Amino acid sequence: MYNQQLRGLTFDQQGLIPAIIQDDETKEVLTLAYMNKESLNKTLDTGETWFFSRTRQELWHKGETSGNRQLVKEIRFDCDADSLLVKVKSLGPACHTGENSCFYNTLEARNTPEEMGLNELAALISERRHETKEDSYTTYLFHEGIDKILKKIGEETSEVIIGAKNNDREEMQWEIADLTYHTLVLMELMGVSISDIKLELAKRHAVKEDNSNE
Repeated sequence: MYNQQLRGLTFDQQGLIPAIIQDDETKEVLTLAYMNKESLNKTLDTGETWFFSRTRQELWHKGETSGNRQLVKEIRFDCDADSLLVKVKSLGPACHTGENSCFYNTLEARNTPEEMGLNELAALISERRHETKEDSYTTYLFHEGIDKILKKIGEETSEVIIGAKNNDREEMQWEIADLTYHTLVLMELMGVSISDIKLELAKRHAVKEDNSNE
């Protein structure tokens, strides 16, 4: 039933197309695998990733034996229509070694500052909560508990307001970063994820869209 959708894709001489698997939430590249038309059809049909093994010459369902399944959120193809980007919700490590991503080896690392995204910061905060580190401010906050965390959020909120009233962009940037960090600490404590917030915002947007059509 999906042949019409696949018609515009370009498969190689072996009937395969490379598929880059990416975590939909963290944007981390998990693995590179290959699909043929049958495995791609099964992926579309089941909503989980199916690949073609070039060594075994057979289809395989990711997570069938390990339980580390991948739930498909979106499939894109590139400008030449000869490779796929499959965004997934991963239910376990993608790599057979137990690593979260197959790309855990480093060939070269430049000594340049790296930007830390919200997901990376949230992951670090979670790590500090479960693997306590004596000299960590984050660990200290979790040790002190919710009252201390809420106090810091209140203080940082006031600092953001003061920065805005002073029309000081640099001060606001600094204080908003502090507020964001402490809010992520509270979210970790209360079991609220970034994806939960995204979902809530999406629901509100959907409600507004529905109301605008009335």
